Amino acid sequence: MTAEPRDAASTGAQNAALWKITLGELDEKMGVKIVEESVQRVVATMPVEGNRQSFGLLHGGASLAVGEAVGSWAAVIHASTLGKTAVGVDVSATHHRSAREGQIIITATPIYLGGTLTTHEVLITNDGGERLCTLRITNLLLDRPD
Repeated sequence: MTAEPRDAASTGAQNAALWKITLGELDEKMGVKIVEESVQRVVATMPVEGNRQSFGLLHGGASLAVGEAVGSWAAVIHASTLGKTAVGVDVSATHHRSAREGQIIITATPIYLGGTLTTHEVLITNDGGERLCTLRITNLLLDRPD
């Protein structure tokens, strides 16, 4: 299955303008910065400093929180092409290694872009390009409330 978005005109979407990412309170506290946003790719960065657990390593919960946010933003951008919004229904992650310093790069790419569900892979790497964590997130697409 291709990851190409549907044509908004053919779906009857009333408002096909792409949704623009707005950081939430947690995103701001974690130091998240948006680098790129489109249907095909969302990229953000986050500092390790301020997001470490008591042993000095990047907190796994911080990785999940930022990964879920970036994957959800990607789903909402796609949903906006259909005049819809998205809500998360499943997220899973595998931690491969950790980091003690620097920036992490969070990249969400679509696995499946449907009219009802989306699934994205979210890759978290360190600033040297090493894979730290891989997430998969599935979002349900819903009509926007009036």
